[in-house]
Amino acid sequence: MTDVVQKQAAQEAANPLPNGTQPSPDLPEDAVIIVPVRNFVLFPELALPLTIGRPKSVAAAQAAVRAERPIGVVMQRNAETTDPSPADMHDMGTIANILRYVTAPDGSHHLIVQGVQRFRIVEFLEGWPYLAARVQPIEESQETTPEIEARLLHLRQQAMEAIELLPQAPPELAATVQNISSASALADLVTAYLDLSAEQKQEILETTDLRERLDKSSRLLAQRLEVLRLRQEIGRDVETTLTNRQREALLREQLAAIQRQLGEDEGKSAEIAEINDAIAKAGMPAEVEEQARRELRRLERMPEAAAEHGMVRTYLDWLTELPWALPDEEPIDITQARRILDEDHYDLDKIKQRIIEYLAVRKLAPQGKAPILCFAGPPGVGKTSLGQSIARAMDRKFVRVSLGGVHDEAEIRGHRRTYIGALPGNVIQAIRRAGTRNCVLMLDEIDKLGSGVHGDPSAAMLEVLDPEQNATFRDNYLGVPFDLSRIVFIATANMLDTIPPALRDRMEVISLAGYTEDEKLHIARRYLAPRQLAANGLQADQAEIDDGALTEIIRNYTREAGVRNLEREIGKAFRYAAMQVAENLQAHVKISPDNLTTMLGAPRFESEVAQRTSVPGVATGLAWTPVGGDILFIEATIMPGSGRLILTGQLGDVMRESAQAALSLIKSRAESLGVDAGRFEKNDIHIHVPAGATPKDGPSAGVAMFTALVSLLTGRTVRSDTAMTGEISLRGLVLPVGGIREKVVAAASAGIKRVMLPARNRRDYDDIPEKAREKLEFIWLEHVDEAVAAGLASTELPQQS
Repeated sequence: MTDVVQKQAAQEAANPLPNGTQPSPDLPEDAVIIVPVRNFVLFPELALPLTIGRPKSVAAAQAAVRAERPIGVVMQRNAETTDPSPADMHDMGTIANILRYVTAPDGSHHLIVQGVQRFRIVEFLEGWPYLAARVQPIEESQETTPEIEARLLHLRQQAMEAIELLPQAPPELAATVQNISSASALADLVTAYLDLSAEQKQEILETTDLRERLDKSSRLLAQRLEVLRLRQEIGRDVETTLTNRQREALLREQLAAIQRQLGEDEGKSAEIAEINDAIAKAGMPAEVEEQARRELRRLERMPEAAAEHGMVRTYLDWLTELPWALPDEEPIDITQARRILDEDHYDLDKIKQRIIEYLAVRKLAPQGKAPILCFAGPPGVGKTSLGQSIARAMDRKFVRVSLGGVHDEAEIRGHRRTYIGALPGNVIQAIRRAGTRNCVLMLDEIDKLGSGVHGDPSAAMLEVLDPEQNATFRDNYLGVPFDLSRIVFIATANMLDTIPPALRDRMEVISLAGYTEDEKLHIARRYLAPRQLAANGLQADQAEIDDGALTEIIRNYTREAGVRNLEREIGKAFRYAAMQVAENLQAHVKISPDNLTTMLGAPRFESEVAQRTSVPGVATGLAWTPVGGDILFIEATIMPGSGRLILTGQLGDVMRESAQAALSLIKSRAESLGVDAGRFEKNDIHIHVPAGATPKDGPSAGVAMFTALVSLLTGRTVRSDTAMTGEISLRGLVLPVGGIREKVVAAASAGIKRVMLPARNRRDYDDIPEKAREKLEFIWLEHVDEAVAAGLASTELPQQS
């Protein structure tokens, strides 16, 4: 810290400038170092603290301290200006002595300055590292006429009354006011302590006529006295009944009324005018506009310090920023839409056809109630990207709302405004982000909506997705209806079972099954490889991947319905290539089956169908999973026992019942199947489904279980190139099951040559990809006898006892 105390007695004898300060040899005698300040006015004969931080201001203060000369404190016109120029400064300021200069540990600079005399700037001087100017000191008037004396007494009386009304006035302030004999000094003191704006204080500083300055100070003090008297009167009347917070709110209401009468609420008036213009331009319906203007009137009467002021202002911001008006729509170009869908997605012909039909209806009947589309399928098959393509085809904004893990109804319908931090629901927030009322809104992962103590969000979605209701959707936060009928809603889901029936009924489900190996190859070549090449900073002449490597990755490194993991593995290979190029080890890297193991490691999957079906009692089934179809092995063995049926592999109740039905069917048809019925009483039969850590359920493994048991009991192996699915009845009928497309695609990918399907599932044949149909032989089953005839090998092995 550095302390500088001016030795004023020695200075007065050597310098003609005010206060007798010795001039610096660097500045003219009539020049003063200028320190610009923001929102601060210093009056003569007053000592006040001053904090400076700008480099020029610090340099000016330090130069003044070193030269032991005063500074000129001048307020800048615009407080936002960080480096004020001479044009930014007021013409008048106050010459001040630096009584104390302190540099704090945090680097800030603090001064205690005492005003000496008003001055007017004549001209600014150039060439100094701080502002400096030639000034003209202004002598204070010492008139003692009767008019001046009367004004002095009146101002002193007003000041004493104000001090008495102040709740915590400094005791020495009253003595100071009583002892001041100079009218000019009293006017400056009253102005300095009044709660005025900096511009009002600057106006008093620039008023050189003493009589006019006294009148202005008296008028301003009279206004403050009116507020203080009102405050005292109200406080006396309600002191016993009102709490401190209520009293403060009431006083602020009264103060706001007084400020409106005095014209001091210009800032709030500008805010009200701005919101009023926004309401007029928003294009709100009559009901909504009436609500907005009602809230605006409340805001106009409410003081800014009120707790509810911010809540009402935020509510009005939401109302004015929502897209109430419907923009002009260009007709949908169906040809362009078809081209965009073909560009963005390979194959999916039936789904594309349904989307084109949807767009055609929207084109011909734009005011009609279009269905809500729901894309259902395993991860990675392109559900979200289809929604983006639809938005591109319709030339509309696309916005996505993730519903996974949402368990609070307020997330959909919004919170009521009475709660702190309340906001509209995700639907209204998404529309505000889109900025238009006819956007494409994707409701992602709608099957993963949860429910809890805060309500059921899936129930709240019923109004959103019902074309008969969503034209008057009412968000709890807004409290007014909002028309959702022009929004194109598209939902995505992995499983339909978890979607409540009422919600599922409001959507048209479009299923996206898994891709075949050939489809994955085309997708990887056309979309995934170029995208990963660019994502890893490679050029086409630096790295490439051939079809053989892509096929190897599809077969041996990924096992999925979609292509998400396939893209990850391609990216992993390109990262290895990027490392080779970056280290200058190779200029061009070609990824082929020969070097794929080096990049990705050993293959993760292999075909084990032939190996696992080479013994009796093992059959290959087909299963549906949330991520696509899969191969399911049914293993059965027989051992001495008491005729029990043992089931393992985390089987569900329905699958256990299928196993029991298969065994009962075999027992009832033992003679025709060539099975010794006596073996059932002396032996236990154990059926196991491998991958025991994975829960399994459903009736579609009935045919596979029946075939595995017949194979076990007759000693004939199941053909290793055959997989099967279907439910069985006790009459031996093969009943239809679901997920045929996914199961057949999984069989083709696993190297299966023949599939046995229920005859009643022939209707699903057209849904099977053509490439999969070309690879497989289809056997349609009406009865379990057909499964035994087609599925078991003719060679009979020695039977177990």
